[in-house]
Amino acid sequence: MAVLDIGIDTAVVSPVRRTRRVGNLFWLALGWIIFAVFVATFAGFLLAHSPTDMDMLERRASPSLVHWLGTDALGRDELARLVYGARISLIVGLCAPIIGITIGGALGILAGYFRGRFETIVVGSMDVLLAFPPLVFALAMVAFLGQSVFNLTCILGVLGIPAFMRVARAATLSLAEREFVVAARALGASHARILLHELLPNVLLPLFAFFLLGVAVTIVVEGALSFLGLGVPPPASSWGSMIGEGRESLEIAPRLAFIPAVTMFLTVLSFNLVGDTLRALTDPRQGAL
Repeated sequence: MAVLDIGIDTAVVSPVRRTRRVGNLFWLALGWIIFAVFVATFAGFLLAHSPTDMDMLERRASPSLVHWLGTDALGRDELARLVYGARISLIVGLCAPIIGITIGGALGILAGYFRGRFETIVVGSMDVLLAFPPLVFALAMVAFLGQSVFNLTCILGVLGIPAFMRVARAATLSLAEREFVVAARALGASHARILLHELLPNVLLPLFAFFLLGVAVTIVVEGALSFLGLGVPPPASSWGSMIGEGRESLEIAPRLAFIPAVTMFLTVLSFNLVGDTLRALTDPRQGAL
């Protein structure tokens, strides 16, 4: 009878182990991202046509064996422009959040750890930056600095700093008084060691999940600026500029606007799905799934 009681107590006390799983949508989204990055990276080896070569005799040509997606209003190969446009969109979409996560993440960790006057200054400066409407700020800076991939990347990177700072600060605040940080401080660890060895590895997880969501937002913003004519200068193409050029041919060849729009939609959706899944997996409040 005693053995039976012990078995019952053990069954009640021991927690039920449940593993976190990701669905098929996650793998499809991850596969699309890998495919898009691969094609954009090796576009020069995969494509036979140049995105800037014009043939006025082949204007708005229908898809064929020579031009798989047809040609645009200037006779340029639509597939080549789509792939090279992916290169521009992904460069801006990936590099701009890197600026945000580097500067904003560092400021957020320092503000959440040291607190006090430094935190007040950092949070106040981020609030000032957030007071400017992001799209209006981007339009004004692009018009002032000029149109280039570098300028556009820097502007969008600066706009992403406040969001990454808040994520890093919130994660640091939740970890700064945890047992392993208190133990490291009691053992005489320096502030630099605590920040680099105890806090940074734990803060990087939610930051990376938010980074993927930031990539999706940046691609949309870059597309909006290019659609308005303030993105990368011609003859370089991006998905936003292709949509803007294709709107003039909606009645004759709607595919010129719809194909880059669908491509951008799938890419943004994929980054959102992957980022959302990673956020749920790394968020301790979600519990076991």
